[in-house]
Amino acid sequence: MPQFKLRSGRELEVLDNGVDSTRAIVFHHGTPASASLWSQWFTYAADAGIRAISYSRAGYGTSDRDYGRSIVSVNKDISEVLESKGIEKFVAIGWSGGGPHALANTLLDSNVGAITLAGVGAYGVEDLDFLEGMAQENYDEFGASLQGEDVIQQWFIDNASAFKSAGGAEIREAFGGLISETDKKSMEGSFADVIAAAIRSGLAVSFDGWVDDDVAFTKPWGFDLSSINKPVKIWQGDQDFMVPHAHSHWLKKHISTAELTFIPGQGHVTLLVDYTDKVFAQAKALLA
Repeated sequence: MPQFKLRSGRELEVLDNGVDSTRAIVFHHGTPASASLWSQWFTYAADAGIRAISYSRAGYGTSDRDYGRSIVSVNKDISEVLESKGIEKFVAIGWSGGGPHALANTLLDSNVGAITLAGVGAYGVEDLDFLEGMAQENYDEFGASLQGEDVIQQWFIDNASAFKSAGGAEIREAFGGLISETDKKSMEGSFADVIAAAIRSGLAVSFDGWVDDDVAFTKPWGFDLSSINKPVKIWQGDQDFMVPHAHSHWLKKHISTAELTFIPGQGHVTLLVDYTDKVFAQAKALLA
């Protein structure tokens, strides 16, 4: 993927669908993955005449690590990318682990709103049990994360190496109990190939991006949700074992500008398949 050099000297993988516009959607991938996760959405955006930009978060793929990053740290990277591309107005869309990063983007002056799809809530707060309703794999993963980088790095080596080589046919098995039966039905064909390729790409160099995401999720995000004054659209299903629906209700409670679309029967992955047109309609309205 094309590399973008930041003023700090770090580099990021950045994709741009090339639509000639100063308005754009900025896509934040899930945990773990890379910029290519959004390839099918890029085509949809181009057909709609909307500029689309995605990137691999620091530590994923060939994006250099930003050691010690918090959720809000993404803003310094995104602001440089958008400045270089002449983007004057943008909507942030984040799926899963990309959700908090999309919310952080609302602090930027050029942002006009954020859309989160099964976005994760905060850890260690009184009114959200972060792990309740998650599959056992997440309990184990975050338990390792809380013990420090050495422990979580080894946990990924011992338990997540299958993701480094999984193709579309194997990706459902690699996720194990993290995906519901609803999600399994969606994770097939070309869509399964896209997810598998994005994860392989994101982990091709190291587990560092995944490690740093998990650590960032278990510490303060670096901004208060109460400070968000841009429109926020939240999408969530009840068949989600990665980010249970309590997270979406918690986000709605703490973001005064939020609108929650809660859909019974939807899982963690299915939102990327079944609601593309409706999410784009929201993004287009925010960019108008």
